[in-house]
Amino acid sequence: MEREEEEKKHFAVLIDADNISEKYASSIFNEIADYGYASYRRIYGNWAKGNGWKEDTLLENSINPIQQFNYTIGKNATDMAMVIDAMDILYSGKVDGFCLVTSDSDFTKLAMRLREEQKYVIGMGESKTPLALTKACNKFIHLDLISGEVEDKSTESVKVTGTGRRQKTSTVEEKQDSTVTPISEIEESIITFVQNNENKGKPTYLGEVGSRLCDKFIEFDARNYGYTKLVTLLKDKCPKLVIKQEGTSYQIELKEQTEPENLEKEIIAFLKRNGGKVDNLSLVLEQLKKKHPNFNLNDYGYSRISSFLRSFDKITVHGNALMLKETVHKK
Repeated sequence: MEREEEEKKHFAVLIDADNISEKYASSIFNEIADYGYASYRRIYGNWAKGNGWKEDTLLENSINPIQQFNYTIGKNATDMAMVIDAMDILYSGKVDGFCLVTSDSDFTKLAMRLREEQKYVIGMGESKTPLALTKACNKFIHLDLISGEVEDKSTESVKVTGTGRRQKTSTVEEKQDSTVTPISEIEESIITFVQNNENKGKPTYLGEVGSRLCDKFIEFDARNYGYTKLVTLLKDKCPKLVIKQEGTSYQIELKEQTEPENLEKEIIAFLKRNGGKVDNLSLVLEQLKKKHPNFNLNDYGYSRISSFLRSFDKITVHGNALMLKETVHKK
């Protein structure tokens, strides 16, 4: 037990009070606990003017407030104080990493500098944080997404335009799509992981997938997509994957996909059994799903059955009817 504690890393948590809300206080320290100890806990701002952080919150979380006056108008003295302290702590050699709690892109260069010194840098901020800062960190955590603040504030609403038309405003999913990696890209990366493992003759487990996703995507976190568990996210959002439970662990495999050439042969055989023509395309789709329960048009790059069927050379689509091309020629 003592050895495990000794192996945990020590972090300096530096909070920009001018940029981060007090409501995230508990989330900040709950998150950092997964990585190690918050040895330094400092927050920077002009406490004479008030910045939304209460004394009780600071005491409850053992945060040391650093007073920084605004010496001149238009200059952010808080940023400079944080940078100076970060460099002092860096050269003291007492920490293994830093946690910069801010959404301000001005700290991008600081994050880069700390990483150059082989320090692990965790960034925490809201989803409005510029990409430059998120990419400069080893890991970036969107505080508003993991705490559900986006869902509370971004519920779908409707506004009436000048022409009297009703128009939807931005939704939670739209906001998430602009701040986190698209789920389709996550799925393709997992497929690559699984294929590489299969080529080496070994299975792919959920724990490995989670670790590799975090290494590849700095801001990856299942909570960013509205899920508390990675396995639930993959089951709901990644149709190309098959999740199999083995005791307390999960193994990930790729869903078997029938080759398009074989599907064409099946469709041709189905048409021949029906005189070379079917008057409703949905009957063809039903036949495919009956024989292949996991059949999904999206797996083949199509959203409509008509477009999918038009990709085959030996059959043709006319309106909602499907027929063999040889039948068309005979007519």
